[in-house]
Amino acid sequence: MEKGKLLYEGKAKKIYETDNPEQLIVHYKDDATAFDGKKKGKIKSKGKYNLEISNIFFMLLEDNDVKTHLIRQISETDLLVKKVNIIPIEVVLRNVAAGSLADRLGLEEGTELNRPILEYYYKSDELGDPLINRYHISERGLSTEGQLKLLDILGFKINNILKDYLEERDIKLIDFKLEFGVDSNDNILLADEISPDTCRFWDMKTDKKLDKDRFRRDLGGVVEAYQEILK
Repeated sequence: MEKGKLLYEGKAKKIYETDNPEQLIVHYKDDATAFDGKKKGKIKSKGKYNLEISNIFFMLLEDNDVKTHLIRQISETDLLVKKVNIIPIEVVLRNVAAGSLADRLGLEEGTELNRPILEYYYKSDELGDPLINRYHISERGLSTEGQLKLLDILGFKINNILKDYLEERDIKLIDFKLEFGVDSNDNILLADEISPDTCRFWDMKTDKKLDKDRFRRDLGGVVEAYQEILK
């Protein structure tokens, strides 16, 4: 499968056409950004690690009746996927207070939440991906009510699947971001990636951070953290 025209380049990935109008190639980059692009750098082999980690999670979810855009891995850094129109809503699931949630609710980072919290963010680089609610989504026509209900159901289902899978491997799933798209048959598919770039993973025994927070907070050991998650 050969890459065609470059359709889009984001902070962490490039999207290419293929000779099949229903399929795309996603190339995972080693570039790393934080704080809305204010901090930039590179993490050696990040693209390779994120692709392999995402691939494992996508296959796990497919085995549990969550439909994704995954078709197959075609190289160390390239994934063949089904073409979807991305719904411009980032769905964030939180199990433990960290990052912005800890700040907003005045909770100590690491506080276990009474139950998972689901949040929506408007997928807009220009606006800084702001936190939004159902009324904002309706006002801007970002999704239908039916789509939003399905995103809620899928979000909590994916959270349960990933939490159970990771706990068996002594990893605590703190929070994570999901993106969804609509294919040519109006099916909603999980898209984008599930990786240390889009999740917070902590070692269950030591609370050591095993994700992009090591880059954000200059903690060092970034490559080793991504390697450990893949392992």
